[in-house]
Amino acid sequence: MTDKDSAAYTAPDGNYGFFFDQSLCNGCKACHIACKDKHDLPSGVNWRRVVEYTGGTWSSSEELPVPSIFSYYTSIACNHCEDAICMTVCPTTAMSRRDDGTVYVDPGKCVGCRYCEWACSYGAPQFNPEVGQMTKCDLCYDYRETGQEPACVSACPSRALDWGPIDDLRAEYGTENGIAPLPDPSVLKPRLVVKPHKDAQSWDSTNGEILNPMEI
Repeated sequence: MTDKDSAAYTAPDGNYGFFFDQSLCNGCKACHIACKDKHDLPSGVNWRRVVEYTGGTWSSSEELPVPSIFSYYTSIACNHCEDAICMTVCPTTAMSRRDDGTVYVDPGKCVGCRYCEWACSYGAPQFNPEVGQMTKCDLCYDYRETGQEPACVSACPSRALDWGPIDDLRAEYGTENGIAPLPDPSVLKPRLVVKPHKDAQSWDSTNGEILNPMEI
């Protein structure tokens, strides 16, 4: 538990989201592992992923070109977006939103059509072949109901992750959420705040590439 008031953890009108401090993340993937372990996810189903993003440019010089190289990590899960496209495209209304603003999959309605997976630019909905349905991060609803933090937040050794009412996170950390390799935030309006790495690139930059596509 953090020093947050435990009552705030279960407030029904929280409109919860995530904060990620890119400057603190060392790519250890403890958040990814904790999520898989907590939810007993099979191989290939990853609700939280850590993206390795690297690239660079060359600057002009009278003598020799000077390289500018960058590399940083981005931990990403479902952002419980304001304009959640997964809910819009779901033909059975299985993609639902709780009173606290978090989006979850209703297993009683999901038919595994994967429309949500194809539509989400963050790759949040994941098809679980063991159950034949879509699954995704629900910000550890069961943990929050008992006053605990989401598993990924608790597991981060560098304290790069936080969560809470998105308005509170924005008031404390700012509003940045358009950092490469994440997509244009204006489309889905994610409930996410990112403290950028010192070399972070804008979402529309073409200077870098994802180095671990098989992991995400």
